[in-house]
Amino acid sequence: MALQHARSGECIALERGEDDIANFTSIALIKTDHMELIRLVLPKEKPMPEHWVEGEMTLLCLEGEIAFEAHGRTTILRPNELVYLAGGEPHAIRANQDAVALMTILLHPGDNSGGPTRRDTNGATNN
Repeated sequence: MALQHARSGECIALERGEDDIANFTSIALIKTDHMELIRLVLPKEKPMPEHWVEGEMTLLCLEGEIAFEAHGRTTILRPNELVYLAGGEPHAIRANQDAVALMTILLHPGDNSGGPTRRDTNGATNN
């Protein structure tokens, strides 16, 4: 069965369920041509190894404590703290305590690749 994403104007509950941490239940809440919104559940024992996404992203800690590694340093995120990362930057994520976060990724318009757009000197957008 396909995942049902939220529709425009629909309320989205961000709190985790009782078994989310044990089952690493992360979920894509919204996906459009321009962005993807993901509720990440990060158990302390399951770090996300270094990776990258093409689009710009933010990570907002909702619960717990998250170590976000990028640009050769580690940033600790606690509830209500946010980090921004430019597209294509390698990063790793691990929970110092079981955590829940909200990740937003800006996608390349039209193809959902996550790739940032570039503007040439005439103002045209290139892929």
